[in-house]
Amino acid sequence: MSNGLSSLYKSEDWWAVWFGVVIFALTLGGLISRIPKIGSWTDNPLNAFASFADTGEVSGSIVLSLLGLMLGLGILTTIGISFMKAAHPGRYFAGFVGVFVLACVAYWIAHQTNIKYWGLSYALWALLVGLLISNTVGTPKWLRAGAQTELFIKTGLVLMGAEVLFRKIISLGPPGLMVAWIVTPVVVVFMFQYGKRYLKMTNLHLVIIIAAATSVCGVSAAIATAAACCAKKEDLTLAVGMTLIFTVLMMFFMPLAISGLGMDPILGAAWMGGTIDSTGAVVAAGSMLGPDAEKVAAVVKMIQNVLIGVLAFAVALYWVTVVDRQQRRKEDPSCAAPSAIEIWHRFPKFVLGFVGASLFFSFVLVPEASGGYEAVEADYIKPVTKVLRGWFFCMAFAAIGLESNFRDLASRMERGKPMILYAFGQSFNLILTLLVAYLAFMVFFPGAI
Repeated sequence: MSNGLSSLYKSEDWWAVWFGVVIFALTLGGLISRIPKIGSWTDNPLNAFASFADTGEVSGSIVLSLLGLMLGLGILTTIGISFMKAAHPGRYFAGFVGVFVLACVAYWIAHQTNIKYWGLSYALWALLVGLLISNTVGTPKWLRAGAQTELFIKTGLVLMGAEVLFRKIISLGPPGLMVAWIVTPVVVVFMFQYGKRYLKMTNLHLVIIIAAATSVCGVSAAIATAAACCAKKEDLTLAVGMTLIFTVLMMFFMPLAISGLGMDPILGAAWMGGTIDSTGAVVAAGSMLGPDAEKVAAVVKMIQNVLIGVLAFAVALYWVTVVDRQQRRKEDPSCAAPSAIEIWHRFPKFVLGFVGASLFFSFVLVPEASGGYEAVEADYIKPVTKVLRGWFFCMAFAAIGLESNFRDLASRMERGKPMILYAFGQSFNLILTLLVAYLAFMVFFPGAI
C-alpha cells in the first residue's frame, strides 16, 4: 500500500481526525447525549462527585459515568495506538487510566469554589500535577506510556472545531471582525519579528508559540501552533504557564481599570475580548461590565478562535518552507525549496479536522436543525463536544507535566527573554486592540450593539 494511504491509519494527525469523526457520529446519532463533568465543591470534596456538573442533577452514578468515560476514551484511543504502533496497547491503556485519573484530580482542584473564582483553570492544575510527579518521584514507565500528549491535543482541537460556528461569529458584524482579524495577525508577526530580530532568541519554536498564545486565544492557540511547528513539550509548557498566570491577572484588573476610567462598557468588552487569553476568563471579565459587555467580549474572542486553524496552517507552511529549510541549508547549502508533496506530507492534518468540523456544524447541521444555532449548541456542543474537548486538553496538560522537568524549562528561559517577549508583546497588543476597538465601535460603527 502506498505511503499516502498507509498514513491514513498510521498517522497521529489522521487518527485525531478519525476520533473526531467517530465522536461526532455517535453524538449526532444520539448514542452519546451527555459527558460527565466533575462538579463544584466548597468544604466537602465529595460534593464534586454528588451531581452532574452541567445540570445539577443529583445522582450517585456520576462516578460510574466517569468510569464509563474513561473506558470509552481508553478503548477508542487504544485502537488508534495499536494501528500507529506508538506503544504496546496494554501498556498504553494502563498508562491512559493513570493520566485520566490525574485529569480528574486537576478538574477536582479547579472546581473548588474559591479556586474557580480566581480563574485558576484545569489546564494549570493538570500541568502542575504532572510536573509534581515528574520532578519528585519521577514518572514511572507504565504511566509515561499513556502520556500521548500530541494525540490528546490534536483530538481536542478537532472537537473544538464544532464550537466555531460562523453564524455566531458574524453576530457582531464588521466591528467584531475588525478587532479580531486586523489586530491578531499584526501582533503575531510583530512579536515573532521582535523575538527573532531584537531579542535574538534562538528558540524560534518558543517565540511563535508565545506570539500565538498572546495574540489569539491562549492555551488553544499555543497547543495548535506547537503541533504545527513540531515544538518540544517544554516550549509549550513554558508558554502556557506564562499565559495562564497573566490571564488571571488581566481577568481581574482590566474590568477594574475600564470602570475606573469611565470607559464605555462595549468598548471595554471588545478590548478585553481581543486581549485576554482565555475564553472563560473573557466571559468572566465581560460579565463584570454587564450582560451586553459579556456578549461582546465573548463573541470577539470567538471570532479570534476562528484564526486557530488559519494560524496553524500558516505556521506549518512557514516552518516547512523557511525555518526548516534554513536549518537544512546550514548542513547542505544546495538544499532546494521543498516540493508541494513534501509540504502536504508535513502539513498538520488535524487542521483539516478542525476546519471540517466548523464548516459541517455551521453550514450543514445548523441549517438542518429545527431550533437552529441554539438547538445545536444545547443538544450537541455544550453537553458533548465541548466537554470532551476539555477532557482531552486536560489529559494533554497532565501528560505534558509528566514528560517535563524544571531543568529543561529553566534552560529555555534565555536570561528572561521569553518573559520580556510576552510583556512587550502583550503591551503592544493592549494598545493596538484598544485603538482598533475604539475606531470600530465608537467611530466607524457606533451603536452596533
